[in-house]
Amino acid sequence: MKCLLLIDIQNGFCSGGNLAVPDGEAVVPVANRLMAEGGYDLIVASQDWHPADHGSFASQHPGRKPFETGTLGGRPQMLWPDHCVEETADADFHPALDTARIDFVQRKGMDSDVDSYSAFRDNDQLALTGLADYLSAKHVTRLDICGLATDYCVRFSALDAKAMLPAVNVRVIEDACRGIDPAGVEAAYDAMAAVGIGLVTSATVLAEQA
Repeated sequence: MKCLLLIDIQNGFCSGGNLAVPDGEAVVPVANRLMAEGGYDLIVASQDWHPADHGSFASQHPGRKPFETGTLGGRPQMLWPDHCVEETADADFHPALDTARIDFVQRKGMDSDVDSYSAFRDNDQLALTGLADYLSAKHVTRLDICGLATDYCVRFSALDAKAMLPAVNVRVIEDACRGIDPAGVEAAYDAMAAVGIGLVTSATVLAEQA
């Protein structure tokens, strides 16, 4: 079974959002075409869904500003602007995303005490979301990943997919992703390639269906 995993294509990470990724909304039409024409049997989307007092927010650390490094749970933590707070418009999927095609939504980041970049587990790697078990139960053999942001949630979701689902062919669709920092994006792709994650384009995926 072939699955497409959309990572955090939410208002908060697109233009006008509280943690906008440069050109983030550009992934939406690519994702929509992949959902419609990519030949996937299953489409899953992750969704950042933070409580208002999430410990990764700079607002929860008096005197600290967004994008400074602080601590959370005794570990170094990038402090973010408040973003994707549950039940707010910032947490909604981008309005142009064809959500009617999504079969399952995996929410993440709901524990105030630990951040969750990956759709599969929290950053401390102790609490699992259950997504790996869900995909295993669906007998997924190929997992294509895209979304936001390349250097954070896409990177860690892809690496966890490769580690937790060793029998699955994991690929990242580069033109359907956008990142925050160019150096971080390059490092992310290097890390993915180093463990055997395939790097492809949407054109490649669509050509496979021709």
